[in-house]
Amino acid sequence: MHETEQVLEKAHSIASKSRTSHGLIKRVFNPATPSRKIHSQLDNCITDVSWLLRVSATRRHDGGEGGDSDDDDDVGLGLPPIAANEPILGLIWEAVAKLQNGSLEKRTSAASELVSLASDNDRNWKLIIEEGGVGPLLKLNAVKAILLLARDSESVEKLVQAGVCSIFAKVLKEGPMKVQASVANAVAELVDKYLPCQDEFAQHNVVRLLVAHLAFETLEEHSNNKNQMHNTTQSHHGGDAAAVHPAGNGHLSHQQHPQGSSSGASLKGRESEDPETKAAMKAMAAKALALLARGHPNICKNITDSRALLCFASLLEKGPDDVRYNSAIALKEIARVAEDDADLRRSAFNPSSPAAKAVVDQLLRVIEEGDSDRLLLPCITAIGCLSRTFGRRRRGSLAPWEAVIALTKFACTENYLHMDHSRAIINAQAAKPLVQLVYLGEPPSIRKEALVLLCYIVRHVPESEALTDNDDVISALRWASKNIFTEEEEEVEKLLTEAKGRLELYQSRDPRGFR
Repeated sequence: MHETEQVLEKAHSIASKSRTSHGLIKRVFNPATPSRKIHSQLDNCITDVSWLLRVSATRRHDGGEGGDSDDDDDVGLGLPPIAANEPILGLIWEAVAKLQNGSLEKRTSAASELVSLASDNDRNWKLIIEEGGVGPLLKLNAVKAILLLARDSESVEKLVQAGVCSIFAKVLKEGPMKVQASVANAVAELVDKYLPCQDEFAQHNVVRLLVAHLAFETLEEHSNNKNQMHNTTQSHHGGDAAAVHPAGNGHLSHQQHPQGSSSGASLKGRESEDPETKAAMKAMAAKALALLARGHPNICKNITDSRALLCFASLLEKGPDDVRYNSAIALKEIARVAEDDADLRRSAFNPSSPAAKAVVDQLLRVIEEGDSDRLLLPCITAIGCLSRTFGRRRRGSLAPWEAVIALTKFACTENYLHMDHSRAIINAQAAKPLVQLVYLGEPPSIRKEALVLLCYIVRHVPESEALTDNDDVISALRWASKNIFTEEEEEVEKLLTEAKGRLELYQSRDPRGFR
């Protein structure tokens, strides 16, 4: 419209030069080139405005209820002259106009068009955001399209400003379970790209709603209290994330109000969902909670004050693979925060707490069984972060044995990613404690296990400065070759010899020589 105004001003200027103040013709002939140019520009402006009017009048051409007399009037409109240099703009404008003014069928079709455009290249999704496509997509709950637009922190920030948090909260409270699972996944994706939106989601009660989905049919007690969804999905409209208290802590905010989504009919509908949908919902809820909890003490407090810890422990024990993994990741994120937050550590992981005991028991079980490489690392990390929360008696069960055996599964040659895992272990400063275990590990049987892990790491990444610059590592290997009876196990003896030789070779290449 700005360009149209400029063209009209130019046309008015040329016309004014041809007349006197009394309306008489002052000049019969005008220069031909400017006149033709203005005439062409006026034609283009008329075409542009006509196109915009037709596109924006979609609702008026829907033919009323069930009618389709003019339903296809906007088909084959082509591109306006204004979009000649950027044809994609015409397609985006038309789709956005349908989203704003079209029938449900047209809005759904327009959302699909924007999904297709956003999938093509990065420039398209930026144009969709710049041209006002976010708001209408949010109103339509087009989760797939919203995810495609959330490519980086800047675009996620714009989505948050457009109201994505409140829309997602409404869907998590009232939508069909399949859509709710998609929204929970979208919450995780948005938070992963833009951590500051954690507070926005918490303020819109998303944490409580996700915990409610996690608790649904998870705990045995839940079957005896079908009103739990009612308690855990009450809305909180306050502005302070720290004031949100998930159900189960006995401190519901006075600003909360019951929601109709927790009615008996709604609950019955949820119970009738197929097992795959229920599992997907729990997996995505756990994934979203893990991202929301990342580095955020207040949200971690909200989660642990609810029944979420018991849910995570139960799901880690008997849930489907994705649910178990996301539950382990969530526990890892909460444990990481608790390690540096004494208040959270005392309140959530008190040794006398049944929930804390259940969590630790399940983490230890996963580590001891060691049958899932995918679960081992987050469980080991969580146990390490929680180690200082237990007294002397409990620490006895947290001996390094489980960690050594578990890490060996990552570093062994049979593991396809053994190189990456070995680097990660050594970058986590594991060399020193492994050397100590080789010398002084108790019970003595752990010494050989620690030696095997150390040998795998040395064999795979002998060039690591943490190994080549550390005299203790090569000294421990030499000592072990004389004092640990590896000859009884040919494979261990071979592994030790190879590791020692490779480390000596790399140390000899060091310009400083042997130290």
